[in-house]
Amino acid sequence: MTAAVQPGKAEKRKTNYRAAWAETRKLMRQHRTALGAGLALMLVNRLAGLVLPGSVKWIIDEVLTKGRLELLTPIAVAAGVATLLQASSSFALSQVISVAAQRAITELRRRVQAHILRLPVTFFDATQSGILITRVMTDAEGIRNLIGTGIIQLVGGLVTASLALAYLFWLNWFLTACTLGFLAIFGGVMAYAFAKLRPVFRERSKIQAEVSGRLGQAMGGVRVVKVYTAEKREEIVFTHGAHRLFRNIASTITGTSAIGAVSTVIIGAVGVLILTVGGRAVAAGTMTMGDLVSYIFFVGIVSFPVVQMASIGTQITEAFAGLDRIREIFETPTEDQDDLSRDRLARPDGDVAFEHVWFEYREGIPVLKDITFTAPAGTTTALVGSSGSGKSTLISLILAFNRPNRGRVLIGGQDLATLRLRDYRSTLGVVLQDNFLFDGTIAENIAFSKPGATAEEVREAARIANCEEFVSGFPDGYDTIVGERGVKLSGGQRQRVAIARAILADPQILLLDEATSSLDSESEREIREALRSLRSGRTTFVIAHRLSTIRSADQILVLEHGEIVERGRHRDLMALNGRYRELHDTQHEIEKDLFINPGEELQPLNDAAGAGN
Repeated sequence: MTAAVQPGKAEKRKTNYRAAWAETRKLMRQHRTALGAGLALMLVNRLAGLVLPGSVKWIIDEVLTKGRLELLTPIAVAAGVATLLQASSSFALSQVISVAAQRAITELRRRVQAHILRLPVTFFDATQSGILITRVMTDAEGIRNLIGTGIIQLVGGLVTASLALAYLFWLNWFLTACTLGFLAIFGGVMAYAFAKLRPVFRERSKIQAEVSGRLGQAMGGVRVVKVYTAEKREEIVFTHGAHRLFRNIASTITGTSAIGAVSTVIIGAVGVLILTVGGRAVAAGTMTMGDLVSYIFFVGIVSFPVVQMASIGTQITEAFAGLDRIREIFETPTEDQDDLSRDRLARPDGDVAFEHVWFEYREGIPVLKDITFTAPAGTTTALVGSSGSGKSTLISLILAFNRPNRGRVLIGGQDLATLRLRDYRSTLGVVLQDNFLFDGTIAENIAFSKPGATAEEVREAARIANCEEFVSGFPDGYDTIVGERGVKLSGGQRQRVAIARAILADPQILLLDEATSSLDSESEREIREALRSLRSGRTTFVIAHRLSTIRSADQILVLEHGEIVERGRHRDLMALNGRYRELHDTQHEIEKDLFINPGEELQPLNDAAGAGN
């Protein structure tokens, strides 16, 4: 089992809090200056916040009761200064901590995205894109509660509650002990409730990733959806996901509502207790009226941090869970992780050889069986065979998307498994069946293979790939936006842009997987000439179902069921009267039936349609 499947299972396993705490400490060390400043500002803010409620006792007992009006101005000034200090420290805190948190989030997102892009292709085959997007965007967001205000507020709440409790015990130890009993019950209820709600919140993240992932697939494949009138089916799939999300949110609403109701009851009970016990104490003379009013204010100061700490505790727990999932991504080995210990490509001339290569996607079911051949530098090797014969898998081994289970792939006489992937892939150019284009301009998509390419270089590659013909017809020319996955271009246009991209890369090894499959005959002929000149001096591998496009290949490998059953040049293979001749003749008959004479073709089709009716 490869590591690639693990993120899909990450939702089901328990969070490794020890590992997450190690990641947290690392983050805290990186941002210790901001955290230190934040803690200092938080302490100033909380201490200043105690002045105003503390002054109530002096106003009532000294100014109002005893008539000491000379104290009114100093108390008011102290309260005003404390308020200004609290406001300014709160503003400074948000600037220092919030900016530091956003910087940390941005840096973590950058690291996660960079690591994910360096993971093997097999990882992406086994992991939904929605889950990976959640790792980058949502899980990284959670560290706001570690580097941001979460930890700071937790520490500030503890400091404030401790100071307020000390003052409450000084005012009335018995009443404070009783109040603490109620607050302990409240804290226990909160802890229990959050423990129950925490898995529900985690499940929500998973559901959102699945629903958004499927929604993205439906939007990206909207043409397929419409062709097969699958709108209703996709609506049903999305509705099921949306209702799962609704039920999850509804359950959390019920839980949070219950917490609110319990909170109201307990706070009311504390209020009744203070009125009863505190009122009797004032009547007995053991507490003044100022003490009682001040006591009520400070109970609020103690209660708020208790509620806040319970909430922050849950947020920090979620942040730990997100960090643990991110840590799992970081622990998944990248395909170029050991590049520094690998060899440089000594001979970037494009010589490629397979030595007794076996490969299987599933254990015990080989896709390639004992493949051995040599493609000398500068030659063209064509791969032909029926669907599922292993042609694309062979190409994926050359691209190092997969590794052989047995045997070796040699590049310039060096084992590909020992080469630095970045060095090796810089020698490659590829045009795949799925010609993926980014949502940008035509020029940007062509230049993707060579960052920093000049406009002249882009236009020259486009000219060779026969792009000028359609690009000149667009009002914006090379600045035309192609849309997501190139949807604003036709299939043939997308393919020519992909060919231009490969041409601009100026590769030593060129891989063409059905590179002319979406082109009309005239464009195919022109591009075939361009590709012939492009292949000069380059090692080229061609997969083509149109066998007429590979007549000039230096060698043709005929694959069936993962084995090379024939090899040679076109003329030699035709003379063998074997599998290649069979494929050639079958295709020739199909092309003859379909394309020899459109006028002759029309009548049989109409006759057939009439017969069908």
